Amino acid sequence: MILTKEELLSCLRTEVRLVLHLASKVDSTKLDYRPTPKQRNLLEVLRYFVLVGPIHLRGILADSFSMDSWRDAWRAGESSVKSMDLEQTKEAIGKLPAQFAELLMPCPEEYLRAQFEMFGAKTSRGALIVSLVLCHYSAYRMQLFLYLKSSGREELNTLNLWAGRDIM
Repeated sequence: MILTKEELLSCLRTEVRLVLHLASKVDSTKLDYRPTPKQRNLLEVLRYFVLVGPIHLRGILADSFSMDSWRDAWRAGESSVKSMDLEQTKEAIGKLPAQFAELLMPCPEEYLRAQFEMFGAKTSRGALIVSLVLCHYSAYRMQLFLYLKSSGREELNTLNLWAGRDIM
């Protein structure tokens, strides 16, 4: 793998830090905001962060991928986060780095370089972790930022999105 486990975990910690910074900008009166009727609302986007990383990571680190098992994990995860309020969701997001480390650290480098098939793609486990975990956080962080902007947080800027800081 091009990244070491420590570097990958550092990238994931950064994503969580950035998501939590953006989550701190959520106006609790706007949790039901959604850009269009069929999109997730703001709280649902935040809850998605709780699910996507651990579910994908567990799927990637399994001995083999089972779509049925993945669907079952996704349904159970959705059910478990459905009742979370904003503070509970932010707390769960904050616990993600420890979950990632717990799952990833025991894996030998060879295991992460091994070919693995998931969702019809065959590549290394490490590449899948980058594309299905790390990249999902970056993509949905952008979505969260855009939701915040379009729901009235016009003062937010690229520093909020990419550095997790307000304007100095």
